[in-house]
Amino acid sequence: MIAQTEIEPAPASNSSRVRSQNLLVNPITVMVADDEVEVRRVLVEMIAEDPTLVLVGAARDADEAIELAGTYQPDVALLDVIMPGGGGARAAHEIRARSPETKMLAFSAHRDGKSVRDMLEQGVTGYLVKGSSIEEILHAIRRGAAGEASLSHEVQSYVVQEFGRQAERQRAETSRRRLHRDRIQRVIHGEGLSIVFQPIRNLRTGIAVGFEALARFGIEPERSPMAWFLEAEEIGLGRELELAAAQNALDAIDRVPRQTYLSVNVSPEAASSPRFLAMVRATQGARLVVEMTEHAPVLDYVVLMEALAELRGLRVRVAIDDAGSGYSTFRHILELVPDIIKLDIALTRDIDTDVRKRALASALASFVEEIDATITAEGIETRAELEALLEIGVEHGQGLFLGHPGPLP
Repeated sequence: MIAQTEIEPAPASNSSRVRSQNLLVNPITVMVADDEVEVRRVLVEMIAEDPTLVLVGAARDADEAIELAGTYQPDVALLDVIMPGGGGARAAHEIRARSPETKMLAFSAHRDGKSVRDMLEQGVTGYLVKGSSIEEILHAIRRGAAGEASLSHEVQSYVVQEFGRQAERQRAETSRRRLHRDRIQRVIHGEGLSIVFQPIRNLRTGIAVGFEALARFGIEPERSPMAWFLEAEEIGLGRELELAAAQNALDAIDRVPRQTYLSVNVSPEAASSPRFLAMVRATQGARLVVEMTEHAPVLDYVVLMEALAELRGLRVRVAIDDAGSGYSTFRHILELVPDIIKLDIALTRDIDTDVRKRALASALASFVEEIDATITAEGIETRAELEALLEIGVEHGQGLFLGHPGPLP
């Protein structure tokens, strides 16, 4: 057995380089990395005896392999899968970043699916099992240098099976998306989509000041409205479903009691769409409130502000929904300058007994008064919550205590 110092430091000898260059104008530069001294010795001798190859380094762990590859930029790196310093997967990941032109081969006693998959995912172009013949290893190095894949017979069956499983998963996913898309499109065209209305009341008088339109889905599978909208978003039909629900709600504005408004939920993306603006132009803007949830991301405030300016030109009011439920509440408020701010149900629930919720809601109520807007509390379920909200200056609210969603009166 050759001592470690006999094969390291990594660079090949000048005589080896001269001999290789005499036999081949452009020899293939190779680096090997393996923590077993005997394996390194065999690989070094094998490369030294081949006039078409030049050894540039032999590493004992992943850290050395990464350093050598960054320094010498070899044509091919032969990497042990299991070695100190994070293993072949880490070495391959770092080498790919530092030496993008280096082709990497995995060399391992491990032929299990996880080992193969981990290395292939990091960009290796070949996977050789220890015990492969010298001819097979040399052939794999040359193929790797040429950008061609090489797999030991022992791992070929795994790769074939894995490709088959991936193809099956892809077919199943395609079928699932097609099923979901067809279902959402049926809803968009009216199947099972309906609107219910929840009253928004003056908390002192109990008189309705508005009605929030809420979508309901009478189609299988039975699940929450939010789940339907999330599915539509996942398959790229989120805005279309929103607009279909909004159109159904707007169609009912003539049946909303006089002296009350209709509140319709839309995302910033839907509110900015020309189709929604056209829908609003065809209705009674002065009786309409457009609610935008605090949760919905605003991708472009400039575009949204332009759309809201046009809506306000039609006398539409703007509400920020779910205020207080996340970090972007105050940016929404400052950027959009809403006419109505709606306290999220998470703040309303138990506000009569939770001093922190009461303090935050009270601060929002004072802020709203300063900017000449109004505040509406959502999710009121008890008399105690209603009275606590009145005490801090909240005038309007909705919730099961004040009226369940249902048909218009």
